Amino acid sequence: MSANPFWEAKSLGAMTDAEWESLCDGCGQCCLHKLVNEDTADVFYTRVACQLLDDETGRCTRYTTRLVEVEDCLDVRRMSAAELAWMPRTCAYRRLAEGESLPWWHPLITGDPQSTSNACMALSGRTISETAADLDQLEAEIIEWVDI
Repeated sequence: MSANPFWEAKSLGAMTDAEWESLCDGCGQCCLHKLVNEDTADVFYTRVACQLLDDETGRCTRYTTRLVEVEDCLDVRRMSAAELAWMPRTCAYRRLAEGESLPWWHPLITGDPQSTSNACMALSGRTISETAADLDQLEAEIIEWVDI
């Protein structure tokens, strides 16, 4: 048995479901609509969130059924390393896939489930639902939060 925490001792593919789920810091950033520049492959985040995201809590309201309910919901567990590069730079899955450590504020590091919010990394209160947005005008909703 390793003395290191599981996220340092195991590859993403070797993690149990419970370990995998615990890597999610609950920021909600993966629930944002994104635009990709086809020429440069740059990813631009918008403030427009999936209709299942609760703007107050920054959490999915139907997490266990999201992949069935939302056609293009990201199944992070099935994403390749190249696809994980589309995730926010702070995303634990992306960071681990790229050989980085978890951020200092991650709940697995702090032991506090509110540490993502306390570090202002959660989306709560900063999004609009896709049901209230003009999806044909997503360019107008691009955000440049420093930590995404």
